[in-house]
Amino acid sequence: MFAVGRAPLCAGRTLQRTRAANFRVAPGAVNLKGRHFLTLRDFSAEEIKHVLRVSADLKKRIKHEGQFLPLLQGKSAAMIFEKRSTRTRMSTETGVSLLGGHACFLTPQDIHLGVNESTGDTARVLSGFADAVLARVHSHSTLEELASGASVPVINGLSDRYHPVQILADLLTLQEHYGSLEGLTLTWIGDGTNILHSLMMSLAKMGMNLRVATPKGYEADSGVLQEARRLSQQFGTALVLTSDPMEAAQGANVLVTDTWVSMGQEKEKAQRLRDFQGYQVTMQTGSVAAPDWVFLHCLPRKPEEVSDELFYSSRSLVFPESENRKWTIMGLMVSLLTDYSPQTPQLKI
Repeated sequence: MFAVGRAPLCAGRTLQRTRAANFRVAPGAVNLKGRHFLTLRDFSAEEIKHVLRVSADLKKRIKHEGQFLPLLQGKSAAMIFEKRSTRTRMSTETGVSLLGGHACFLTPQDIHLGVNESTGDTARVLSGFADAVLARVHSHSTLEELASGASVPVINGLSDRYHPVQILADLLTLQEHYGSLEGLTLTWIGDGTNILHSLMMSLAKMGMNLRVATPKGYEADSGVLQEARRLSQQFGTALVLTSDPMEAAQGANVLVTDTWVSMGQEKEKAQRLRDFQGYQVTMQTGSVAAPDWVFLHCLPRKPEEVSDELFYSSRSLVFPESENRKWTIMGLMVSLLTDYSPQTPQLKI
């Protein structure tokens, strides 16, 4: 086991312990207009909180109050998909449309990224057509090339290194459930994936502790881990690394896992299933967690990763988490493309 940070691990919280001030950022204090969104490593705590506040504000005004907010009217987004996705495509297309804009879906057959045209040239071309580019790609370097050539914001819809738009949805879901993020302990059980990397780049900034259980040989990237240790020390949170899932789950408020076999790893499936034996998240895993523990998964999910009993239980927040992909991509788009400030007074986020 390896631990970093000064804060004691959270032994459990009650829903009554809400700290609304956690996300009270004065309107206008944060301006993200024109920024690229490739990794949460590049965003401060206040900037991440701002996106979450905008997302919660839009959800309240549009979903719960029935308001029409054409904040992206006349704007368009180009969506490059080297990898398929239900949630990323649907959340972006429906979210941009709901805000009065238009999203255009581009597959590898449509765009031939980096084949018939350099990635940099494609970025320049798309900058003349669209107000933002969301790209779901194999290599993170592709995103960096797009951002280097683009004159409009480039958003990481997923890369081999990071998946920041998923983490925004996770944070909003936990904020809605607990009323505050500060002091929560999140446990990751599974592979050292892009999801884990993005959690490592954000949780400490939110005042959250992180416990990680990965099989030997499946640890997080060493460079990302080094930065996670630095952030943990900077923000006074705990970072614990182990290969024992039950040890990692001790006292956790949130249990999280992801696929054991990502797209492109199909040939490794048999070996991976053997290596991840004992890593399925179940109600038994939660028996050592905090009394108020919940479960998250970015989906799609397979039974070997999480038991049906847990996945469909009241502990599971996976479907609210999935819906929040829409509200957070909306909040992110609005933050990067407009000067909008949340209108809901004293928003509890």
